[in-house]
Amino acid sequence: MEAKILWIQGSRADSPDFITVLRNKGFEIETVPSAKAAQERAAALNPDVVIVNAASLATSGKRICHTLSLHLNGKPLILINQPELMTSNDIEAKVVLILPFTARKLINRIRALIPVNSKRSFKVGEITLDKERNLVRCEGREQSLTPRLVRLLHILMQHPGEVIERERLFSTIWETDYTGDTRTLDVHISWLRKAIESDPRSPKYLKTIRGIGYRLDI
Repeated sequence: MEAKILWIQGSRADSPDFITVLRNKGFEIETVPSAKAAQERAAALNPDVVIVNAASLATSGKRICHTLSLHLNGKPLILINQPELMTSNDIEAKVVLILPFTARKLINRIRALIPVNSKRSFKVGEITLDKERNLVRCEGREQSLTPRLVRLLHILMQHPGEVIERERLFSTIWETDYTGDTRTLDVHISWLRKAIESDPRSPKYLKTIRGIGYRLDI
């Protein structure tokens, strides 16, 4: 299961159906029709995230978010709304999403708020590697990785601030004693930078140490 979500949903027909997509992705979702119903269910459900689909309620959601923030013991709130219904920026929600947006964007915002599962995830600084789902999260961005990229990043994360020789990385990841041509490693480093760096051409985290190897700065 990805996470438990308490979802406040109205009956407005033109509201996008994100719930089906999220359930197919492994999220457990319970829907309620109002803030009052959410308060009543929250204690028993103990959700990871509460989502207010104000677009489906034809309201700005400001009052609902304020009420829930007083009763949900710090549970993160996500507000979904139409631009014409937003009358104020003073909303008590961790994330405000204005339609239209993709289900992928919503999933990324949810995952950024849920607690890290220490049994399957490895966190160093701003980088969280989910080894079970082959995902990396960095500075709010989330990216899928190949199993080989997961292994490469995991090794680098185990040695933050330490220069790891190219030959050592190559022989470990590709399980070979031949290290005469490591250009494949360079390609994988490039892919990894695209996954974790906001500007892969000027990397903040994954540095090249010329003539030696690579270092992960945290």
